[in-house]
Amino acid sequence: MKGKGEYYGTHRVIEPQGLLPQAADKIDNTPEIWSNEILIDVIALQPTATAMHTIKEKCGTDIEAIKREILEIVEDRGKFQDPVTKSGGMLIGTVKEIGPDMGDAAKDLKVGDKIATLVSLSLTPLKIYEIEDVNLDTEQVFCKADAVLFESGIYTKIPEDLGQELSLAVMDIAGAPAQVAVNAKPGDTVVVMGAGKAGLLCLAAAMDRVKPGGKVVCMEYMESQCKLVEDLGLADVVLQVNGQKPLETYQKYMEAMDGQLADFTVSTVNVPNTELSTILVTKDIGKIYFFSMSTDFVKASLGAEGAKKYVTMVLGAGYYPGHADITFDLVRKYEGLRKYLTDRYCNN
Repeated sequence: MKGKGEYYGTHRVIEPQGLLPQAADKIDNTPEIWSNEILIDVIALQPTATAMHTIKEKCGTDIEAIKREILEIVEDRGKFQDPVTKSGGMLIGTVKEIGPDMGDAAKDLKVGDKIATLVSLSLTPLKIYEIEDVNLDTEQVFCKADAVLFESGIYTKIPEDLGQELSLAVMDIAGAPAQVAVNAKPGDTVVVMGAGKAGLLCLAAAMDRVKPGGKVVCMEYMESQCKLVEDLGLADVVLQVNGQKPLETYQKYMEAMDGQLADFTVSTVNVPNTELSTILVTKDIGKIYFFSMSTDFVKASLGAEGAKKYVTMVLGAGYYPGHADITFDLVRKYEGLRKYLTDRYCNN
């Protein structure tokens, strides 16, 4: 075992020197830990939807090509990081070794515990030996690999009642519903753009917070996902819209909501050019949470300026204290949503 490394993991940065691991182009993924690191025996990776969208655009549905692309990224960077959007994802695995200088950062851990990391794969040293399978439906990557968690890293133990597959599926987006739980207030109108798993959990969090006096609106492109939201009872209003057409989206929204703009809006879509739709449906002095890694800050900020919209815009930091427990509790509370997620991610 090596000596004590720097708290944020900069001792692993190869190039450019002086950056933190997420911003670095290449980090050291040697599976020999420093005294303030944790070594993890990886079970599976859950890349972000945005990262997998980029890979699928390049490789299509060719599993072997996707495996090669992931291996090349990790070999080149020492971590899994989408070269385009710089997003990563998260992983689940078993604790293999705990450095003696981890202290309180690992006080509840022991070797053999099964955990999910709550920091991005885009900063996590990762050494893949073999990719055993890629599930195109769940976008989960099952592999033999080692990963390293820094002293600054965060994690959660896998809840026994939910299991590893369901926990893996929801942990990469756990920051989004937590932000809804924190920012939405009773009586608010909350809009969620996108009804993938992040959107569904955000809708559940919104229903939990704004009722009985508030309204929850889902805006989604795919008809099948709109029907799913209706069947699960996760929104008061469901609108099938193309968020890349902001004026059309705004008009449909205003007609359906009789001019009532949103107090809080969340964007969970994984395609570009939806910033203006999100902005237009939000009231002045309202708040927008851009969770999607496809968000373009320039388009959002200058678009809001051009539309004369005074809104607070928050970029999607994936971490919020207690966000894992918030998300786990939503899955437990909403039985229909839990069944959907279980069928979608655990029975493949």
